[in-house]
Amino acid sequence: MNILIAERNPELALIWARHLERLGAEVTMVHHRDRAILTLAGSAPDMIVLALSLGEAEALSVADYAAYRHPGAKVIFVTGSSFFTDGSIFELAANACACLPEDTSPRDLAALVAYHAQPGSLHSGLGAHRA
Repeated sequence: MNILIAERNPELALIWARHLERLGAEVTMVHHRDRAILTLAGSAPDMIVLALSLGEAEALSVADYAAYRHPGAKVIFVTGSSFFTDGSIFELAANACACLPEDTSPRDLAALVAYHAQPGSLHSGLGAHRA
C-alpha cells in the first residue's frame, strides 16, 4: 500500500507516517501543494492523507489533480476546523472517502487508511463505515 501524506507540519506528518509504516505501508510525505502535485505526477498512491492546513484551495487542487491523474486513489482529508463537518467536502472532492479532525489519534487514522485502501471499499464517507 502506497500512501501520500500532504501535511504542512512535518512533525505531525511523521507521526502519521510511522503509524502507517507499522501497517506495512510505504509512505511519501510532502509539506506543500506543489510538491504534492509533483509527487502525484511521478507516482500513483493507493491513498492520500491530505491536510486542509495546506490551505483549502491548495488541498482541493491536490485532490482534483489526484482525481484526474489517479482516479482510483482515495483521499482522507484532515482538518483543524469545523468548516467541513457538514459533509460538503464530499461534494467538492469526488475522491474523498473521509474527513477527520486533526486531533484524530494516529492509530485511528492508520486504521481508516488501511480500511479504505482495501479493494472494493466504498466511497460513502466516514459516517457509513466503522474501522
